[in-house]
Amino acid sequence: MTATEAGAVTGTGAFAPRPGAAPLPRMIRAQAALETRMLLRNGEQLLLTVIIPTLLLVLFSAVDIVAVPTDTAGGAGKAVDFLAPGVLALAVLSTAFTGQAIATGFERRYGVLKRLAVSPLPRWGLMTAKTCAVVVTEVLQVTLLTAVAFALGWSPHGDPVSVVALLALGTAAFSGLGLLMAGTLRAEATLAAANLVFLLLLVGGGVIVPLAKFPEAVRSVLEFLPISALSDGLRDVLQHGAGVPWADLGILAGWAVVGLGAAARFFRWE
Repeated sequence: MTATEAGAVTGTGAFAPRPGAAPLPRMIRAQAALETRMLLRNGEQLLLTVIIPTLLLVLFSAVDIVAVPTDTAGGAGKAVDFLAPGVLALAVLSTAFTGQAIATGFERRYGVLKRLAVSPLPRWGLMTAKTCAVVVTEVLQVTLLTAVAFALGWSPHGDPVSVVALLALGTAAFSGLGLLMAGTLRAEATLAAANLVFLLLLVGGGVIVPLAKFPEAVRSVLEFLPISALSDGLRDVLQHGAGVPWADLGILAGWAVVGLGAAARFFRWE
């Protein structure tokens, strides 16, 4: 090989190597696609995020287990008007908080996050990718639950923009809290705590049992929980056709700022 030929090969030809990280948006998209595939392939996560909310919606709409406020007496259709918004809120909780916290906690334990820590993907980029995967899953959840609710006689009202705003802020709030838990506790502690919180909020967050059933002193505290703000906000819009639920949006925004900020500050890769 002549000097001219060697220069052509090692110079600026088509085969010259280009080491370096991919653009940040491309890294986030690739990680988000991977997170989504992993989440949808996990049977336990699908049980938590899809099957349980669907069964609760069908069971409590068809059987008078817990008395729920309705516009008129009787009829599963009226019961589902109350239950559907709460179950939508439960779907966000199960995916953005419980499922994400457990999955991320065990990723820390198995060293997955430790390996990601040495990659060019920043901490906030990983959080963004995980949140994008949650959003994709929630779209599938909402589509399925909406179809089931319509089959049960649901008749929603209100502004769709307000519904999207509530779901978006609820997702941000629960994602921040889930990542905070997963990034600070051991995997086993995260598993136990996330499931316990899920059960407590299912009962005391206005999802199935109306907050009016609780004593006034307890209710005044429960109203400030993110699940209560999300379920009440969705119910005000979808059941009663109310305007923009600014108070509930404000509560969710506050939880989102606190949760995401704390997760970004205290999240540990290992």
